[in-house]
Amino acid sequence: MFDRFRTSFTRLLTTPGSDGGARDRRAPNLFEAAATYVAACADDDRDGMDEAATWVSPEALSYGVSELACRAVITLARERGESPQAVARSLLGLPASRTTGA
Repeated sequence: MFDRFRTSFTRLLTTPGSDGGARDRRAPNLFEAAATYVAACADDDRDGMDEAATWVSPEALSYGVSELACRAVITLARERGESPQAVARSLLGLPASRTTGA
């Protein structure tokens, strides 16, 4: 019985094209695609960007990238003790915003 289990498990791990990870058994979700896409972009890895872009629809990838950007700005703002707007403008190299009076 244990030999059969070991054989099945070994077959699962050595399936061609598989690295044995759980990700191989399911399609990447939009957040995995967005994380991979943005990381590849930061590394100037065009092949990685192109691959991640095939995992989900362009609309889903756009939403995932937007959500990642929001979360990153919020996290940086908390770490720096600044407002999300100040951090976003800083990351983009924009001047500090002026307060708007209405």
